Amino acid sequence: MAINPTAQVRLERDGDVAVIWIDNPPINAGSAAVRTGLLHAINEVAHDERIVAAVLIGAGTTFIAGSDIREFGQPLAEPQLPTVIAALEACPKPFVAALHGAALGGGFELALGCDARIAATGTVVGLPEVTLGIIPGAGGTQRLPRLVGVPRAIAMVCSGERLKSAAALAASLVDLVATGDLRSAAVVHARSLAGRKQRVRELSVPATEPQAVADAATAALKAGKNRPAVVAAIESIKASALLDFDTALADERAVFQQLRSSREATALRHQFFAERDSAKHPQLAGVAPRAMQTIAVIGAGTMGSGIVIAALDAGYDVLLLEQDGEALDRGGARIHDHYAGRVRAGKMAPEAVQSRQDRMRTSLQWDDLAEADLVIEAVFEDIEVKRQVFARIDGLARPGAVLASNTSYLDLDAIAAATSRPQDVIGLHFFSPAHVMRLIEVVRGQPTESDVLATGLAVAKKLGKLPLLTGNAFGFVGNRLYAAYRRQCEFLVEEGAWPEQVDAALQRFGFAMGPFAVADLSGLDIAWRMRQAQVGTRDPAARYVHIADRLCEAGRLGRKTGAGYYRYTESGQPMVDETVHVLIERARADKGIAPRAIPDEEIVRRALLALANEAALLLAEGVAAHATDVDVALVNGYGFPRWEGGVVFWARERGEAALRADFAWLAEISGPGSKAGDPGALLALPS
Repeated sequence: MAINPTAQVRLERDGDVAVIWIDNPPINAGSAAVRTGLLHAINEVAHDERIVAAVLIGAGTTFIAGSDIREFGQPLAEPQLPTVIAALEACPKPFVAALHGAALGGGFELALGCDARIAATGTVVGLPEVTLGIIPGAGGTQRLPRLVGVPRAIAMVCSGERLKSAAALAASLVDLVATGDLRSAAVVHARSLAGRKQRVRELSVPATEPQAVADAATAALKAGKNRPAVVAAIESIKASALLDFDTALADERAVFQQLRSSREATALRHQFFAERDSAKHPQLAGVAPRAMQTIAVIGAGTMGSGIVIAALDAGYDVLLLEQDGEALDRGGARIHDHYAGRVRAGKMAPEAVQSRQDRMRTSLQWDDLAEADLVIEAVFEDIEVKRQVFARIDGLARPGAVLASNTSYLDLDAIAAATSRPQDVIGLHFFSPAHVMRLIEVVRGQPTESDVLATGLAVAKKLGKLPLLTGNAFGFVGNRLYAAYRRQCEFLVEEGAWPEQVDAALQRFGFAMGPFAVADLSGLDIAWRMRQAQVGTRDPAARYVHIADRLCEAGRLGRKTGAGYYRYTESGQPMVDETVHVLIERARADKGIAPRAIPDEEIVRRALLALANEAALLLAEGVAAHATDVDVALVNGYGFPRWEGGVVFWARERGEAALRADFAWLAEISGPGSKAGDPGALLALPS
């Protein structure tokens, strides 16, 4: 017999054990309806004398993968999660949480409120609230340290760490890992607990040396950049050992409520939904991707090697192809060294590495391309070089194979035209290092077939990447945005700022690095080649800053030559170089520019406006699929501070009238060739 307290929660009986199913697809988010249903079911268990224990279990593929984040931006409906957990603990009958898939955030807090936890193999648990600018608000900072101690709880909560079932068992976060049927194992365990409660709240917090707590807090603050949620989480976890449980629990909830309405939490939720929405492409609904098992990567340089590692980690068979034996050996050694380092660090088992090596083959024979389902070109960023490579691929790859270019800014259609099957060509723009960076741009050419595009998105997801669908335009989304940002920063230097001042101002705003430090790191010659490629199409009347070109002409190509915008010591430390100041002063004098003092506030404002204005232009041209894809690209590929949400979030805060005036002002001070974008599409909310 089944009882349905709400559509999202149902109760069934297995003899004297109640099994409470949470069924709120796709991730069983802990919504108000779920909380209401759980409270009704808990009350049913408490008052039914035939029931001796109960099991909480998720329908579908997961337990509760988190709270319904959409609720966090508005008043929370009753019953709130602490009320549900209090009812679990107050019920005289034991509850067992049967975990599978993911038990995260509020879902894991609910599990911690139960008397026992059983996890299926492969389950992940954790409290990632800090990554959304809040802290666990339903007892997570109080119950977790009672199981793992204060230092470990600080590390887990402040990093948003997720533990797989085996690690969770070792940490006493779950009582048993079920290798067979989860429901059956949970029912048996629940029945064995009949007549006794095992409340986590009644455990003592393990005694810990004060220095261990201080060290954990220091490490968490450094890693978390002293963000408010990190600071608050540390204090709340420390309170678990200092205050009585109910007082600390109430304090935790008050801080949670305060933080969830903060600007930072709002910005982080914006980024969360932007990343989720980036995967929505109605035009591809129902389009099946092509089958993929073997990936060939052409080019064994740093980028190609990184793509190989990403593909091996995702379970693909990989062919690494080169035309130069020494380059192939260097690429193979780079991949071997990566995995050897993972083993030394204890992050991979030797047998896992061996499995990957068994799936990789290197070759100098281009005929081997015939075995690949997907061919990814990762050679020198030159249009003619890439066209030659694709013409060669065309005669060797099997019919139906997907052909992808890793170009970061070149015309994909011009590359595809070198083949007899441009409909099979896409862009897969990886960010360096390719096995680390999460962002990947999936570029659609004019003739690209829908199933090829769907294949690119599917492969990117299997690689563990965050794919952005873009149109074919110079620089696509990410590099087009960054070029506008860098150009505006160059204008600021030409007008009177110094590179180190611009870098420092933008780092204080929250960028991981300033634009000139980034240029030195990546190599000034990369952007130089990009500018040279645009010479024939650039408006000769447009404002152009020659400073970077003159640095390149002087052999100052960045860190790799020991000098760029900065001079670098033998240990790699950047130093302000008066030689650069002299070069900048000469460039100003050549244009008759009298330098002025530029405040940091103007630097940040103009940099953000340049990004927002370029985003508006991209949207008007249809290059970006969603307005918020801009924020996904900037945060995940270019070091924009996640806690600021992104430039679209920033623009929406300003409003259309102010933004329209700002864009006009920016175009005026940026000189000839600058165009003010229309903020309308930038500000439009998704339907």
